[in-house]
Amino acid sequence: MTERWLLILMAAAGTAVAETTPPTAATGAAVRLTLHGEPAGINESLKREAQAAIDRGIRWLLSKQSPRGSWSNDQYPALTSLPLWALIRAGMADSPAAKKAVDYLLSCARENGGIYCEPGEGRKGGGLPNYNTAISMIPLHLCGDPRATPVVLRARRFLARSQHLGGDVYYGGMGYDAETGRPYADLSNSYIAYEAMRLTESAEDVRPSGEAKADLNWEAARAFIQRTHNDARFNPAPWASDDPGDRGGFVYHPEQTRSGTVTNAAGVVKFRSMRGMTYAGLLSYIYADVDRTDPRVEATVNWVVRHWNLRANNRPSGDAASHATQDEREGLYYLYNVMAKGLAAYGADVLRPPDRPPFNWRVELIETLLSLQKTATDGTGYWVNEVGRYWESDPVLVTSYALGAIQIALGAPAVTGALR
Repeated sequence: MTERWLLILMAAAGTAVAETTPPTAATGAAVRLTLHGEPAGINESLKREAQAAIDRGIRWLLSKQSPRGSWSNDQYPALTSLPLWALIRAGMADSPAAKKAVDYLLSCARENGGIYCEPGEGRKGGGLPNYNTAISMIPLHLCGDPRATPVVLRARRFLARSQHLGGDVYYGGMGYDAETGRPYADLSNSYIAYEAMRLTESAEDVRPSGEAKADLNWEAARAFIQRTHNDARFNPAPWASDDPGDRGGFVYHPEQTRSGTVTNAAGVVKFRSMRGMTYAGLLSYIYADVDRTDPRVEATVNWVVRHWNLRANNRPSGDAASHATQDEREGLYYLYNVMAKGLAAYGADVLRPPDRPPFNWRVELIETLLSLQKTATDGTGYWVNEVGRYWESDPVLVTSYALGAIQIALGAPAVTGALR
């Protein structure tokens, strides 16, 4: 495994990687990753508070696990995989709760290689096979259980087959389900699949000899990522923005944004950039082997720096139409989770916006999440979004997102399974 991928795997697992040259809003200067014992700039008091919040959150999750080993809705293995990943990051891979969760996930593995369930109720996307498989295969790879290895290898082949490679704007991306009979992919499903394939890549080292290895078409993935990049310098789509307020961010898929549109002076409709998707785009570029010095990555980081905001997701900071509305909080904890992963993988701790002093994103993210943790009657702690879209009314999902974000920001111990 190359040093580059070792560093990215450690960042995704929660191990600290810190900057030597911070990016600037003006230049998006390149960052060289170096390993440190833990992130710089987080004082001991905040570390203790953060660890106490993690402990409360883990205890809350443990109290909510079903006898079967699942969490939340057991028709969706991803809702168990995210808490399991939090337990593994907390050094609890060998705990009874983690082992029960692994047993449940293994029971969801299907002959076609997917890890999902067909829900009893009819719904668009059925059992969301790509989404559930991608999220589930990561903690199965990290858990250290030898029973999981063949399941992960089959899941890798399942995801590789599910990449959309038709001759349309969705080429290279991933959707919820490759069997829907219609061309479709979005950046959220795509980043999750790209992450799953990269973080389980070392499983291929133990694939039986003579069996072809499974992987995505990464050139196609790069093409899809670029087609969701809201920047006319890199994306020829008519909706791509050349306005400094949106240029450099990302949208949901090549035909849709969920942050609204604007019509320019020439009467052309332009898409507004989305915060969560911008971090997903940053992480996707990194997983797709686009260098941090690449102008596309620099443009993405510059957008992040200019629009830093931990209280809203959907609309860019300063948008005249933004007034602390409910829709700003849609998907907020998804944002925190992908933000932590994206910035940790990029490798810069300190951001330097043009309108405020430099700051450590890890510190600000941890402080924000500590302020949002709720206390249960038994003294445990959890998170939940008052705006329930994207399933964020489910405290198990939201607590898992929050724990993952804090663990990564804090610099969780290296996860041995990620380095096999």
